[in-house]
Amino acid sequence: MIIVDYNVGNIGSIVNMFKKIGVRATLSSDENEIAKADKIFFPGVGSFGHGMTCLKKSGLIDVLEQKILKDKIPVLGVCLGMQLMFEHSEEGNCDGLGWIKGSVKHFDQNKIDENLKVPHMGWNQIQIKQSSDLIDNFPDEPRFYFAHSYHAFCDDESNILATVNHGYDFPCVVQNDNVYGAQFHPEKSHKFGMSLLKNFTEMEEN
Repeated sequence: MIIVDYNVGNIGSIVNMFKKIGVRATLSSDENEIAKADKIFFPGVGSFGHGMTCLKKSGLIDVLEQKILKDKIPVLGVCLGMQLMFEHSEEGNCDGLGWIKGSVKHFDQNKIDENLKVPHMGWNQIQIKQSSDLIDNFPDEPRFYFAHSYHAFCDDESNILATVNHGYDFPCVVQNDNVYGAQFHPEKSHKFGMSLLKNFTEMEEN
């Protein structure tokens, strides 16, 4: 398991969460280490444009796409890491990696009750839409911690594994073949986050 270090993300808490579930995860920005990975965790916190700039500067896109798109090893992106997997974001009007068809947009304030605030911050229960190795066997009423102002729209609804409601429903867990994403922070989501990460680490390669 490699956690990709491209200078974006709350890496320490993620490493600690993997330790709690007994998984050896290596934080790396080294192409050779990533080239040997059996699974990749793709973190990220902050703005879309800054994230893409840091990723391009890291020089890791080619090795990541070799491992993910050609070798088909499982990858899990969380928060900004998930958003960067999409084709485009209106945050900074910036193109993403395009591993999942769709875009990232700001919350539609016209659809949100005035009592609900943006950023969307805090605990929310998710609604599972279809079975997947990533989210099967969750504890009852799975709840996760969110902190974001932008969210994803999937072009293909079959990519949506789960939704959450903040004024309206939007995707919060997605999958395209071996590419998985979660909008919430599993490292801040206690037993539910540990369950998600454990499911990911136990996946077989596609």
